[in-house]
Amino acid sequence: MKLIILALCTGFLTGFIFALLKLPIPAPGALPGIVGIIGIYAGFKVYEKLAPWIAAMFK
Repeated sequence: MKLIILALCTGFLTGFIFALLKLPIPAPGALPGIVGIIGIYAGFKVYEKLAPWIAAMFK
């Protein structure tokens, strides 16, 4: 939970600073951003499941 709160605070502060400096938001639109994050997470989880199999192929 601490990590989630820290990530939220960091993101909030970053967004605030970008708005203050009148810079474009440093993220894609809401839906594409969310889908991208889900894709990154899914790819990581699939790799975790396949890593032993991939390692065995190269022995």
